[in-house]
Amino acid sequence: MSKSFFRFQWVWLLLALSGPILAQPPRGPLVVSPQVNPDKTVTFRYLAPSAGEVKLSAQFEKAPVAMTRDAQGIWSVTVGPVKPDIYPYSFQVDGVTVMDPANVAFFPNERFKASLVDVPGDTPLIHAMRDVPHGAVHYEYYPSIEGTTGSLVVYTPPGYDQFPSRKYPVFYLISGTTDTEETFFKVGKTNLILDNLIAEGRARHMIIVMPYGNMAARVAEQKGGSKPADPTVRDGADAVKRAKDFETDLVTNVIPYIEKSYRTVPGRENRAIGGFSRGGGQTLRTAFGNLDKFAWVCSYSSYLSPQEMDRSFPQIGGNPDQTNRQLKLLWVSVGSDDFLYKGTVEFMDYLKDKKVQFKSRITDGGHTWMNVKKYVAETAPLLFQP
Repeated sequence: MSKSFFRFQWVWLLLALSGPILAQPPRGPLVVSPQVNPDKTVTFRYLAPSAGEVKLSAQFEKAPVAMTRDAQGIWSVTVGPVKPDIYPYSFQVDGVTVMDPANVAFFPNERFKASLVDVPGDTPLIHAMRDVPHGAVHYEYYPSIEGTTGSLVVYTPPGYDQFPSRKYPVFYLISGTTDTEETFFKVGKTNLILDNLIAEGRARHMIIVMPYGNMAARVAEQKGGSKPADPTVRDGADAVKRAKDFETDLVTNVIPYIEKSYRTVPGRENRAIGGFSRGGGQTLRTAFGNLDKFAWVCSYSSYLSPQEMDRSFPQIGGNPDQTNRQLKLLWVSVGSDDFLYKGTVEFMDYLKDKKVQFKSRITDGGHTWMNVKKYVAETAPLLFQP
């Protein structure tokens, strides 16, 4: 075989190998975003050479902030100083809302997934990663309603694998409307909060189960249908039915699955339930309808109306002595700027009028995960105490 043939084969091979490389689009300049500076200001950057306008939209800003473009087409702005916490943000590019492509941290959500920026405190915040023993986070799948497969995020505390004979109480923790089962983990940092509280001796070792709260969306997705719109009336028939579906799933599917798969202590006094926003409503409805299964109840930025309480749960206010004996903790909290503030205060007033014992917390701020982290950090030490 001639040498020219071999030369032809080598040239062909080199062209074949280099083709995909040559076909790659040219790389733009490196973009670092977000950049948290030592003085707690934060610099955001976004590469968009052909954009006419880019703005930063962040939960710590009252209105979108204009960004400026440099010669490379990188838009940037420095804002702050920003109060240490975790915040969602996004960019508005010629009127279109986009995530930050330079940032891997994002907000799990059924709709738009904002990016996240973590501004650390000079003293580590309760949700910060610290040099303490850490628990583990597990992703689980279980048989759910209407033949679907449900999903859970489960936190097991430090030492769970090292002490195989030990059993634990369980805290069922439910996210809000449009959130997913990952939100309490990735935004609420519940695993790190519990790690830190346990290391400080302030909270019991416990398992935390974080389910997905939107049964209707999951059924539609797995059955080939369209995701239904969210209910427009918080205590309307549709909202109540969906809450009932969640209750059924939690009581008949999730709890048995967890108690079979993990080392749990059985009994109502070893189960807590809590939730944020829609998850708070699901918490109250599920708990009040199943006081034989839950003794610890935490409602974060949510409520039930007096009308629904009298209609669906008359025994709670009708027999307060029994309710107070059954409930080891009923916690109700909300931010003073929360759009659910008025309804939550009305719910507190209802409980007071009916002489139902509860603990309350009204904080600054609105309907945010910054507040939710506070509520989790304040209620976890109260759970499963003698």
